Amino acid sequence: MPAELNKVFLIGNLTRDPELRYTGSGKPVCNFDLAVNQSYKDAASNETKKDTLFIRISVWNKMAEICAEYLKKGSKVLVEGRLRMDKWESSEGKTRTRIDAQAQRVQFLDARGAAPGEPVPEVPEEPEESQAVDDDIPF
Repeated sequence: MPAELNKVFLIGNLTRDPELRYTGSGKPVCNFDLAVNQSYKDAASNETKKDTLFIRISVWNKMAEICAEYLKKGSKVLVEGRLRMDKWESSEGKTRTRIDAQAQRVQFLDARGAAPGEPVPEVPEEPEESQAVDDDIPF
């Protein structure tokens, strides 16, 4: 049996406030975009350069509601999850794809939105089977 793994760890900042929605069956889903920075030294110019990767994150169930309540634009988070490909047809009839991350765990890395002295809330890890299936995606 060949080895397979779909696991990603990302640390970055939210580029806008999270959006909370509910599926037709009532499951909460929160979406936000994460900016992940990477610095490297250009071999030709010997200059330090910076790249930013923007990744769409989906969070489900109770974790989605907690993220929507406590996170905002600029919040720093660690996301543990898996990559998935979203595929759709544009209004021009072209097939479009996007790679995004479905979070299994979100850890808040700063206390934005929390009152001074208030601890950053713990976001519970949910079992894999509690994640929604594609039929539950509200968009």
